[in-house]
Amino acid sequence: MTTVRLVADNEWRLMRRSRVAQLALLILIALSVIATLTSIAHRDANDDLRARFQAQADQEFDGQPARHPHRMVHYGHFVFRPLPALAAFDPGVDAFTGSTIFLEGHRQNSANFGDVRQSSLLARFGQLTPAFVLQVLAPLVLVFIGFGVVAREREAGTIRLLSAHGVTAQSLIFGKALALGRVAGLMLAPAVAALLWLTFLEGAPIVAALGLGLFYAVYLAAWVLIIVIASSLARQARTALMVLLGLWATTVILIPRVAPDVALAFAPVPTRLETDIAIQRDLRRIGDSHNPDDPHFAAFKARVLKQYGVDRVEDLPVNYRGLLALEGEKLTSRLFDDYAERQFAAERKQGAIVAAFGLVSPAIALRNFSMALSGSDLDGHRRFLKQAEAYRFDIVQRLNRLQAEAVTFGDDSNRNKDPDAGRRVRIDPKHWHDVPDFAYRGATISEKLESALTGAALLLVWLVMAGFGVRIAIRRLEAAL
Repeated sequence: MTTVRLVADNEWRLMRRSRVAQLALLILIALSVIATLTSIAHRDANDDLRARFQAQADQEFDGQPARHPHRMVHYGHFVFRPLPALAAFDPGVDAFTGSTIFLEGHRQNSANFGDVRQSSLLARFGQLTPAFVLQVLAPLVLVFIGFGVVAREREAGTIRLLSAHGVTAQSLIFGKALALGRVAGLMLAPAVAALLWLTFLEGAPIVAALGLGLFYAVYLAAWVLIIVIASSLARQARTALMVLLGLWATTVILIPRVAPDVALAFAPVPTRLETDIAIQRDLRRIGDSHNPDDPHFAAFKARVLKQYGVDRVEDLPVNYRGLLALEGEKLTSRLFDDYAERQFAAERKQGAIVAAFGLVSPAIALRNFSMALSGSDLDGHRRFLKQAEAYRFDIVQRLNRLQAEAVTFGDDSNRNKDPDAGRRVRIDPKHWHDVPDFAYRGATISEKLESALTGAALLLVWLVMAGFGVRIAIRRLEAAL
């Protein structure tokens, strides 16, 4: 049996005898188990609720009676974002971004009904999930269990005795790290069980689950080495405890709270009200389909008449009002997409600034990595917004095309004055059934891995830096022997 193993076994026995260490570890494991069970139940309940509401919205849209197609444009439709399986492990931004969008003509609405907007402010401080327990609580428990692993030997004077028996500084530090690593392994076990559950019972992608398990282990390993380094360099155990508590509070609590504010200061994003005002201003500039003297739509009318070889819109083989609706929606949707891309670009810039703080906070690096592989990051939300907008545009243009092809211009013009014309413009409701249901497509595993790359690289940087710190601690300890 090697010296490292002997040191580790001896330290492990001491930890097992410590009631404080036992109680802290048991509490954390219990929290992890509770977090796993409640988070999976919460995710499944939310996903079932969204699926039920989506089915209800589809049924109500398909069940509408005979109507004018443009009435259906304004009737609108709801779409809901389904939750990925790994959202039970790390729900990410889902509670903040909203889960449903109301789709209607001439407007691009934002997502609504985020959990944070409907619950107390306590939800903003973090949900009890396996990811939260490992990111925030596990390092704190490791600090309380391991702050004195080496400093205690120095204070008791046993470090020289160990040296006299052939225990080198390297063996001592590695042995202490191995013992503390066993504690970290026990902390990780419930999360690994949760990932296995989500993989084999909920259909989570196995590559993403393996990546989460591996890099959460890297995160805890980095904390184990940091704790051993601090305990080796400190002359007293209480000094190591204060340093480690300060480091935990700064890197796990303070910096992740400050980083978004810094990102917002350097990359401000217009408010929803400011964006709406700007869109309305630009809409007036690009053209008004209700104004016969509008330059854009006057030119559009001339092109349509020339295309069909007629002199009046009444002579067109299609309903000119429907053509106007098609053109107007195309213009407004193009403008909506432009503003949405500006918003996404600003958010990506903010995200890059926050991600850079991963150099001084491993918690930020792990959080970004975890959300990316879980499919619960901002990229997933943007993917939902883009797909919902593409679906909205398709629905509206289908209905506008029906107005152009299934309703005559004469009936459309007189529907409010002639009851018979009003009845004729109400087309067969079977057309609503022809509109396909919304089907959200989540990120592929390659897209998730690409999004998680920066966080993974920063976590490895932290592990490498901790390795260099161990070398410094060994040299200092050798000098003290």
